[in-house]
Amino acid sequence: MSVHQAGAVQAVNGFLERLALPLAKALDIPHFTPNFPLLAYSALGFTVIHVGIAPLLSRWLAPESYGKLKGRRARNNWNIHVVSFVNAIAVIILALRALNKPNLLADKAFGWDQAAETANAVAVGYFLWDTIDATVNFTDLGFVLHGLACTIVYSFTFKPCFEYFSCRFLLWELSTPFLNIHWFLDKTGRTGSTLQLVNGILLLSAFFGARIVYGWYISISFWRVVSSSAVRESIPLSYRLVILAGHAMLTLLNLIWLGKMIRALRKRFDDSEDKQPLLGSATGIQIPLPPPSPHPTSGGTGIRTPSPPNLASSPPRIHTTADPSQGAA
Repeated sequence: MSVHQAGAVQAVNGFLERLALPLAKALDIPHFTPNFPLLAYSALGFTVIHVGIAPLLSRWLAPESYGKLKGRRARNNWNIHVVSFVNAIAVIILALRALNKPNLLADKAFGWDQAAETANAVAVGYFLWDTIDATVNFTDLGFVLHGLACTIVYSFTFKPCFEYFSCRFLLWELSTPFLNIHWFLDKTGRTGSTLQLVNGILLLSAFFGARIVYGWYISISFWRVVSSSAVRESIPLSYRLVILAGHAMLTLLNLIWLGKMIRALRKRFDDSEDKQPLLGSATGIQIPLPPPSPHPTSGGTGIRTPSPPNLASSPPRIHTTADPSQGAA
Protein backbone atom coordinates (compact mmCIF):
# COMPACT_ATOMS: atom_id res chain seq x y z
CA MET A 1 0.00 0.00 0.00
CA SER A 2 1.42 3.39 -0.98
CA VAL A 3 1.78 6.31 1.41
CA HIS A 4 -1.11 8.04 -0.33
CA GLN A 5 -3.38 5.00 -0.01
CA ALA A 6 -2.43 4.54 3.64
CA GLY A 7 -3.26 8.16 4.28
CA ALA A 8 -6.64 7.76 2.61
CA VAL A 9 -7.44 4.70 4.72
CA GLN A 10 -6.46 6.55 7.88
CA ALA A 11 -8.68 9.46 6.89
CA VAL A 12 -11.65 7.15 6.33
CA ASN A 13 -10.99 5.35 9.61
CA GLY A 14 -10.80 8.68 11.42
CA PHE A 15 -14.11 9.76 9.94
CA LEU A 16 -15.77 6.47 10.95
CA GLU A 17 -14.39 6.72 14.48
CA ARG A 18 -15.75 10.26 14.84
CA LEU A 19 -19.07 9.01 13.53
CA ALA A 20 -19.19 6.27 16.17
CA LEU A 21 -18.01 8.41 19.09
CA PRO A 22 -21.41 9.86 20.16
CA LEU A 23 -22.99 6.40 20.31
CA ALA A 24 -19.99 4.99 22.16
CA LYS A 25 -20.24 7.77 24.75
CA ALA A 26 -24.01 7.45 25.09
CA LEU A 27 -23.83 3.69 25.70
CA ASP A 28 -20.54 3.85 27.64
CA ILE A 29 -18.79 1.38 25.32
CA PRO A 30 -15.44 3.15 24.69
CA HIS A 31 -13.86 0.29 22.71
CA PHE A 32 -16.68 0.61 20.17
CA THR A 33 -15.05 3.71 18.64
CA PRO A 34 -11.66 2.22 17.57
CA ASN A 35 -13.36 -0.97 16.37
CA PHE A 36 -16.14 0.74 14.42
CA PRO A 37 -14.16 1.04 11.15
CA LEU A 38 -13.71 -2.75 11.00
CA LEU A 39 -17.38 -3.20 11.92
CA ALA A 40 -18.41 -0.89 9.09
CA TYR A 41 -16.08 -2.58 6.60
CA SER A 42 -17.51 -5.94 7.68
CA ALA A 43 -21.09 -4.83 7.07
CA LEU A 44 -20.09 -3.31 3.73
CA GLY A 45 -18.16 -6.44 2.74
CA PHE A 46 -21.10 -8.74 3.46
CA THR A 47 -23.35 -6.40 1.48
CA VAL A 48 -20.98 -6.58 -1.51
CA ILE A 49 -20.95 -10.38 -1.30
CA HIS A 50 -24.74 -10.39 -1.05
CA VAL A 51 -25.57 -8.15 -4.00
CA GLY A 52 -22.50 -8.63 -6.20
CA ILE A 53 -20.18 -11.55 -5.61
CA ALA A 54 -22.77 -14.19 -4.66
CA PRO A 55 -24.90 -13.75 -7.83
CA LEU A 56 -21.83 -13.78 -10.11
CA LEU A 57 -20.24 -16.76 -8.38
CA SER A 58 -23.52 -18.69 -8.34
CA ARG A 59 -24.15 -18.14 -12.05
CA TRP A 60 -20.67 -19.53 -12.71
CA LEU A 61 -20.66 -22.49 -10.29
CA ALA A 62 -24.34 -23.49 -10.49
CA PRO A 63 -25.75 -21.88 -13.63
CA GLU A 64 -28.64 -24.32 -14.02
CA SER A 65 -29.83 -24.29 -10.41
CA TYR A 66 -29.37 -20.56 -9.93
CA GLY A 67 -31.00 -19.86 -13.27
CA LYS A 68 -34.10 -21.82 -12.27
CA LEU A 69 -34.77 -19.56 -9.29
CA LYS A 70 -37.93 -17.58 -9.88
CA GLY A 71 -38.34 -14.12 -8.46
CA ARG A 72 -36.18 -11.72 -6.51
CA ARG A 73 -36.96 -13.32 -3.15
CA ALA A 74 -35.72 -16.76 -4.24
CA ARG A 75 -32.47 -15.33 -5.61
CA ASN A 76 -32.04 -13.21 -2.48
CA ASN A 77 -32.47 -16.29 -0.31
CA TRP A 78 -29.75 -18.11 -2.26
CA ASN A 79 -27.38 -15.14 -2.00
CA ILE A 80 -28.01 -14.89 1.74
CA HIS A 81 -26.81 -18.46 2.19
CA VAL A 82 -23.56 -17.58 0.44
CA VAL A 83 -23.04 -14.65 2.82
CA SER A 84 -23.91 -16.82 5.81
CA PHE A 85 -21.38 -19.45 4.75
CA VAL A 86 -18.59 -16.87 4.34
CA ASN A 87 -19.38 -15.25 7.69
CA ALA A 88 -19.42 -18.58 9.53
CA ILE A 89 -15.99 -19.57 8.25
CA ALA A 90 -14.57 -16.11 9.02
CA VAL A 91 -15.86 -15.80 12.59
CA ILE A 92 -14.97 -19.40 13.48
CA ILE A 93 -11.35 -18.74 12.49
CA LEU A 94 -11.27 -15.37 14.30
CA ALA A 95 -12.91 -16.77 17.44
CA LEU A 96 -10.49 -19.71 17.61
CA ARG A 97 -7.56 -17.27 17.47
CA ALA A 98 -8.89 -15.46 20.54
CA LEU A 99 -9.83 -18.40 22.78
CA ASN A 100 -6.65 -18.77 24.81
CA LYS A 101 -5.53 -15.17 25.13
CA PRO A 102 -4.05 -14.69 28.63
CA ASN A 103 -5.98 -11.49 29.37
CA LEU A 104 -9.29 -13.24 28.72
CA LEU A 105 -8.41 -16.31 30.75
CA ALA A 106 -7.28 -14.15 33.67
CA ASP A 107 -10.48 -12.10 33.83
CA LYS A 108 -13.64 -13.58 32.30
CA ALA A 109 -15.67 -10.47 33.07
CA PHE A 110 -13.48 -7.53 32.04
CA GLY A 111 -10.41 -8.97 30.35
CA TRP A 112 -10.00 -7.81 26.77
CA ASP A 113 -7.78 -8.58 23.81
CA GLN A 114 -7.69 -7.13 20.32
CA ALA A 115 -8.06 -10.59 18.78
CA ALA A 116 -11.43 -11.00 20.51
CA GLU A 117 -12.50 -7.47 19.58
CA THR A 118 -11.63 -8.14 15.95
CA ALA A 119 -13.87 -11.23 15.98
CA ASN A 120 -16.64 -9.24 17.69
CA ALA A 121 -16.38 -6.35 15.22
CA VAL A 122 -16.68 -8.67 12.21
CA ALA A 123 -19.59 -10.46 13.87
CA VAL A 124 -21.45 -7.23 14.68
CA GLY A 125 -20.96 -6.10 11.09
CA TYR A 126 -22.58 -9.34 9.92
CA PHE A 127 -25.42 -9.09 12.45
CA LEU A 128 -26.06 -5.50 11.40
CA TRP A 129 -26.23 -6.52 7.74
CA ASP A 130 -28.44 -9.46 8.69
CA THR A 131 -30.86 -7.26 10.66
CA ILE A 132 -31.20 -4.80 7.78
CA ASP A 133 -31.75 -7.56 5.21
CA ALA A 134 -34.25 -9.37 7.46
CA THR A 135 -36.18 -6.10 7.76
CA VAL A 136 -36.04 -5.10 4.08
CA ASN A 137 -36.81 -8.63 2.84
CA PHE A 138 -39.15 -9.43 5.71
CA THR A 139 -40.31 -13.04 6.08
CA ASP A 140 -40.40 -13.67 9.83
CA LEU A 141 -40.17 -11.47 12.92
CA GLY A 142 -37.89 -14.04 14.57
CA PHE A 143 -35.17 -13.36 12.00
CA VAL A 144 -35.31 -9.62 12.69
CA LEU A 145 -35.22 -10.13 16.46
CA HIS A 146 -32.35 -12.60 16.18
CA GLY A 147 -30.18 -10.21 14.19
CA LEU A 148 -31.10 -7.25 16.38
CA ALA A 149 -30.42 -9.13 19.63
CA CYS A 150 -27.02 -10.31 18.39
CA THR A 151 -26.11 -6.79 17.22
CA ILE A 152 -26.97 -5.27 20.60
CA VAL A 153 -25.47 -7.96 22.80
CA TYR A 154 -22.16 -8.15 20.91
CA SER A 155 -21.91 -4.36 20.76
CA PHE A 156 -22.01 -4.23 24.56
CA THR A 157 -18.79 -6.29 24.69
CA PHE A 158 -16.95 -3.13 23.60
CA LYS A 159 -17.35 -1.76 27.13
CA PRO A 160 -15.12 -3.92 27.29
CA CYS A 161 -16.69 -6.88 29.03
CA PHE A 162 -17.39 -10.58 28.55
CA GLU A 163 -14.93 -10.99 25.66
CA TYR A 164 -13.91 -14.35 27.15
CA PHE A 165 -17.47 -15.52 26.46
CA SER A 166 -18.14 -13.66 23.21
CA CYS A 167 -15.52 -15.54 21.21
CA ARG A 168 -16.75 -18.83 22.68
CA PHE A 169 -20.36 -18.12 21.80
CA LEU A 170 -19.25 -17.35 18.25
CA LEU A 171 -18.26 -21.01 17.99
CA TRP A 172 -21.99 -21.74 17.81
CA GLU A 173 -21.44 -21.01 14.13
CA LEU A 174 -19.71 -24.39 13.76
CA SER A 175 -23.03 -25.84 12.59
CA THR A 176 -23.72 -23.10 10.04
CA PRO A 177 -21.52 -24.34 7.15
CA PHE A 178 -23.29 -27.73 7.29
CA LEU A 179 -26.66 -26.01 7.37
CA ASN A 180 -25.86 -24.05 4.23
CA ILE A 181 -24.45 -27.12 2.48
CA HIS A 182 -27.69 -28.97 3.28
CA TRP A 183 -29.69 -26.15 1.74
CA PHE A 184 -27.53 -25.96 -1.40
CA LEU A 185 -27.80 -29.75 -1.87
CA ASP A 186 -31.57 -29.32 -1.87
CA LYS A 187 -31.44 -26.56 -4.45
CA THR A 188 -29.03 -28.41 -6.74
CA GLY A 189 -31.13 -31.58 -7.02
CA ARG A 190 -29.39 -33.70 -4.39
CA THR A 191 -32.28 -33.99 -1.96
CA GLY A 192 -32.23 -37.35 -0.20
CA SER A 193 -28.78 -38.26 -1.50
CA THR A 194 -26.16 -40.07 0.55
CA LEU A 195 -24.13 -36.87 0.60
CA GLN A 196 -27.04 -34.97 2.10
CA LEU A 197 -27.63 -37.71 4.67
CA VAL A 198 -23.98 -37.60 5.79
CA ASN A 199 -24.05 -33.80 5.85
CA GLY A 200 -27.31 -33.92 7.81
CA ILE A 201 -25.74 -36.13 10.47
CA LEU A 202 -22.77 -33.74 10.68
CA LEU A 203 -25.17 -30.80 10.86
CA LEU A 204 -27.17 -32.22 13.75
CA SER A 205 -24.01 -33.33 15.54
CA ALA A 206 -22.40 -29.89 15.19
CA PHE A 207 -25.58 -28.06 16.13
CA PHE A 208 -26.28 -30.25 19.15
CA GLY A 209 -22.64 -30.32 20.25
CA ALA A 210 -21.79 -26.63 19.75
CA ARG A 211 -25.08 -24.90 20.47
CA ILE A 212 -26.74 -27.21 22.99
CA VAL A 213 -24.06 -29.16 24.91
CA TYR A 214 -21.18 -26.68 24.77
CA GLY A 215 -23.60 -23.75 24.56
CA TRP A 216 -25.35 -24.61 27.80
CA TYR A 217 -22.07 -25.47 29.51
CA ILE A 218 -20.54 -22.08 28.73
CA SER A 219 -23.87 -20.34 29.39
CA ILE A 220 -23.89 -21.54 33.00
CA SER A 221 -20.45 -20.00 33.51
CA PHE A 222 -21.59 -16.83 31.73
CA TRP A 223 -24.65 -16.38 33.93
CA ARG A 224 -22.54 -16.90 37.05
CA VAL A 225 -20.06 -14.24 35.98
CA VAL A 226 -22.81 -11.77 35.03
CA SER A 227 -24.39 -12.32 38.45
CA SER A 228 -21.12 -11.86 40.36
CA SER A 229 -20.64 -8.96 42.74
CA ALA A 230 -17.79 -7.51 40.63
CA VAL A 231 -20.04 -7.29 37.57
CA ARG A 232 -23.03 -5.99 39.55
CA GLU A 233 -20.87 -3.17 40.91
CA SER A 234 -19.41 -2.21 37.52
CA ILE A 235 -22.17 -2.75 34.96
CA PRO A 236 -25.59 -1.07 35.28
CA LEU A 237 -28.59 -3.29 35.87
CA SER A 238 -30.18 -2.18 32.59
CA TYR A 239 -27.15 -3.43 30.63
CA ARG A 240 -27.10 -6.72 32.47
CA LEU A 241 -30.82 -7.26 31.86
CA VAL A 242 -30.46 -6.56 28.13
CA ILE A 243 -27.50 -8.93 27.84
CA LEU A 244 -29.17 -11.72 29.82
CA ALA A 245 -32.51 -11.31 28.02
CA GLY A 246 -30.81 -11.40 24.63
CA HIS A 247 -28.77 -14.44 25.58
CA ALA A 248 -31.83 -16.26 26.97
CA MET A 249 -33.80 -15.58 23.79
CA LEU A 250 -30.99 -16.85 21.57
CA THR A 251 -30.56 -19.97 23.69
CA LEU A 252 -34.28 -20.69 23.39
CA LEU A 253 -34.10 -20.17 19.62
CA ASN A 254 -31.39 -22.83 19.45
CA LEU A 255 -33.76 -25.36 20.98
CA ILE A 256 -36.59 -24.38 18.64
CA TRP A 257 -34.32 -24.54 15.60
CA LEU A 258 -32.91 -27.91 16.63
CA GLY A 259 -36.42 -29.38 16.71
CA LYS A 260 -37.30 -27.87 13.35
CA MET A 261 -34.09 -29.16 11.78
CA ILE A 262 -34.82 -32.67 12.98
CA ARG A 263 -38.32 -32.52 11.48
CA ALA A 264 -37.02 -31.02 8.23
CA LEU A 265 -34.29 -33.64 7.86
CA ARG A 266 -36.76 -36.42 8.64
CA LYS A 267 -39.02 -35.15 5.89
CA ARG A 268 -36.13 -35.06 3.44
CA PHE A 269 -35.45 -38.76 3.90
CA ASP A 270 -38.83 -40.12 4.96
CA ASP A 271 -41.62 -38.64 2.81
CA SER A 272 -40.84 -40.11 -0.60
CA GLU A 273 -42.35 -43.41 -1.69
CA ASP A 274 -39.13 -44.50 -3.37
CA LYS A 275 -37.00 -43.98 -0.26
CA GLN A 276 -36.61 -46.31 2.66
CA PRO A 277 -38.36 -45.28 5.87
CA LEU A 278 -36.16 -43.90 8.59
CA LEU A 279 -36.10 -44.47 12.29
CA GLY A 280 -36.14 -41.31 14.38
CA SER A 281 -33.66 -41.87 17.17
CA ALA A 282 -33.60 -39.92 20.40
CA THR A 283 -30.95 -37.63 18.95
CA GLY A 284 -32.89 -36.94 15.78
CA ILE A 285 -30.40 -38.78 13.55
CA GLN A 286 -32.16 -40.85 10.90
CA ILE A 287 -31.15 -44.51 10.51
CA PRO A 288 -32.14 -46.32 7.28
CA LEU A 289 -34.28 -49.42 7.79
CA PRO A 290 -34.79 -52.44 5.52
CA PRO A 291 -37.60 -52.14 2.94
CA PRO A 292 -41.07 -52.43 4.53
CA SER A 293 -43.10 -55.62 4.33
CA PRO A 294 -46.00 -55.84 1.83
CA HIS A 295 -48.35 -55.00 4.69
CA PRO A 296 -46.63 -52.26 6.69
CA THR A 297 -48.03 -51.27 10.03
CA SER A 298 -48.10 -47.88 11.65
CA GLY A 299 -45.51 -48.80 14.26
CA GLY A 300 -42.74 -46.52 15.46
CA THR A 301 -40.24 -47.55 12.77
CA GLY A 302 -41.89 -45.81 9.85
CA ILE A 303 -42.51 -42.36 11.24
CA ARG A 304 -43.83 -39.84 8.73
CA THR A 305 -43.97 -36.25 9.78
CA PRO A 306 -45.42 -33.30 7.90
CA SER A 307 -43.04 -30.38 7.39
CA PRO A 308 -44.07 -27.63 9.55
CA PRO A 309 -35.54 -23.66 12.66
CA ASN A 310 -25.31 -15.17 20.83
CA LEU A 311 -24.36 -13.66 23.57
CA ALA A 312 -24.70 -16.04 20.58
CA SER A 313 -24.20 -16.25 16.96
CA SER A 314 -26.69 -16.97 14.54
CA PRO A 315 -27.89 -19.92 12.47
CA PRO A 316 -28.18 -18.31 9.09
CA ARG A 317 -31.50 -16.84 8.21
CA ILE A 318 -32.80 -19.42 5.88
CA HIS A 319 -33.44 -16.76 4.89
CA THR A 320 -26.29 -16.10 10.35
CA THR A 321 -29.14 -15.25 9.55
CA ALA A 322 -32.67 -18.47 8.77
CA ASP A 323 -34.91 -20.99 9.97
CA PRO A 324 -33.18 -24.36 9.61
CA SER A 325 -36.40 -26.00 8.54
CA GLN A 326 -36.60 -23.55 5.64
CA GLY A 327 -32.99 -24.34 4.93
CA ALA A 328 -34.07 -27.84 4.11
CA ALA A 329 -37.08 -26.82 2.14
